[in-house]
Amino acid sequence: MTKFKDVFVIDDDKVFHFIIKKLFSKNNIDISPSFYLNGLEAIDDIKNKINLGVTLPDLILLDINMPIMDGWQFLDEFRKTKKDNGGQTIIYLVSSSDSTSDINKAKEYQDQIKDYFFKPMTLEDLKKIF
Repeated sequence: MTKFKDVFVIDDDKVFHFIIKKLFSKNNIDISPSFYLNGLEAIDDIKNKINLGVTLPDLILLDINMPIMDGWQFLDEFRKTKKDNGGQTIIYLVSSSDSTSDINKAKEYQDQIKDYFFKPMTLEDLKKIF
């Protein structure tokens, strides 16, 4: 059913992690995502994987507002990291922010972001991705 093998969920909200697990399970999406509480944890893991010769994740579900390294900072760092490694990674922003400034800022990253979903993520959202 899915074209994605390696999925990263980067979000400081553990309830969102739980919801994603449940949505995957209830919809027979046989993926065990890797969960990160901020962008720095994720970018460090991505760099480690690159050093080990492992490919970049197929899909990233990325929150904007997180401690330590937010979604925008992650995207900037990921852009540099991806340049060194290539690969195809699809990124969806998943945020509770419906502010015009965040929506407009997302347009600045349209080369990296496929779409912007508002929390809570629904089954319909998931079907658009998978």
